[in-house]
Amino acid sequence: MATLHIESHNHPSAIDPYGGAATGVGGVVRDILALGTRPIALLDPLRFGSLNSSHSRWLFDNVVRGIGDYGNCIGVPTVGGELEFDQSFERNCLVDVVCLGLGRKNKLVLAEARHPGDSVYVVGGSTGRDGIRGASFASRTLSEKSDTERSAVQVPDPFIKKLIIEAVLEAVDAGLVQGMKDLGGGGLTCGLSEMAAKGGTGVEIDLDNLRTREPGMPPSEVMISESQERMILVVRAADE
Repeated sequence: MATLHIESHNHPSAIDPYGGAATGVGGVVRDILALGTRPIALLDPLRFGSLNSSHSRWLFDNVVRGIGDYGNCIGVPTVGGELEFDQSFERNCLVDVVCLGLGRKNKLVLAEARHPGDSVYVVGGSTGRDGIRGASFASRTLSEKSDTERSAVQVPDPFIKKLIIEAVLEAVDAGLVQGMKDLGGGGLTCGLSEMAAKGGTGVEIDLDNLRTREPGMPPSEVMISESQERMILVVRAADE
């Protein structure tokens, strides 16, 4: 079975082109992985301002480098894309990343927490303050003040992502994963509530069990953190 997902990371790439593009790859790869399928290839449709603009060339160089470096680290090649330079994209570049995955239909995993008594795991990287309110930042209009909002851009860690890919697919192949979702916009707040809503259940959360990158993070920050390289897995209690 083939899976396909496309995601934009325009605002983060306009502020931090290398990190914004790299985390754009990380996000779309997680979406493919969350289905229980292996990411195998990337595409990158890109739009920038005039090629005569030094700012556009700076964005272009670093976006392409961010996409390529992240894909190389996780072993997923960028096999194609398209590119356009036009003055209309001078202030707000368009950075889209497409990921193709392959898996078995009978191993497809849904983003739901359906069975009461199952356990919820957050696997992968630790939770930090990077990316807090990143989703709301991405929905706003870019302005001169946007250049100061680099903390809204998540920090990529492709080496952790490679470990997550292999570990998660091994768990899926063993039939241990009952539900799965990537942690992106809105962090745990959105991820857990969406899984519970789709499964018609509720979720009890103990934030003391969550690994945090920085001491003293209040619960509100932990819940909305959009730190990269994290997945939610629902596992039967008997399989823990």
